[in-house]
Amino acid sequence: MQPSAGPALPHTRAGSVHWITTAAVVAAVIGAGVLVQPADASPRASKAPVADAPDPKAAHYPLDCAGGPVDVVDHVAGDLDQDGRPETVAVVRCHSETGTPPSGMYVLSQGAAGSTTPRIVETLVNPKDQRNVKDLRIGDGAVRATVLGYSSENVPRCCPDQQRTYTWEWRSGTYYVIPGPLASSV
Repeated sequence: MQPSAGPALPHTRAGSVHWITTAAVVAAVIGAGVLVQPADASPRASKAPVADAPDPKAAHYPLDCAGGPVDVVDHVAGDLDQDGRPETVAVVRCHSETGTPPSGMYVLSQGAAGSTTPRIVETLVNPKDQRNVKDLRIGDGAVRATVLGYSSENVPRCCPDQQRTYTWEWRSGTYYVIPGPLASSV
């Protein structure tokens, strides 16, 4: 290494004032990060219980489970139609000790006045289509989920080989589905 021809410049030495200033800036950035929340952290995008949201375990689902129970696999709640009342989106399937039965995904609203039973207002994924649902979430007033399926009848029902992410948006009084690209394999 070649020695410097002149005296060391003052801005090339880190003094205590430099380190105190750096620590203060880092602390301010971390503090601001704690105060700022992501856009999907609003009550509309919560998996936590939302006040007055329909209870997915109290609903009656149109599944033929041969007398067996229905499992609520996942659910989220939020005000999807912007009417000031939260809805619940529930992923359900017939209970099974082995295997993975097909899922249904339903939008629930509060039942009639005086009723504690939620009513199904929309079917987003019909279990008759032999699909499974994962990664259910709500954000920006839309429902999003990954739907797993099968490329043919020869694919074992345990092992879906296709997946597609879908978005359902409330528009003009109904849910519009927006499919994402079809993944080539799971």
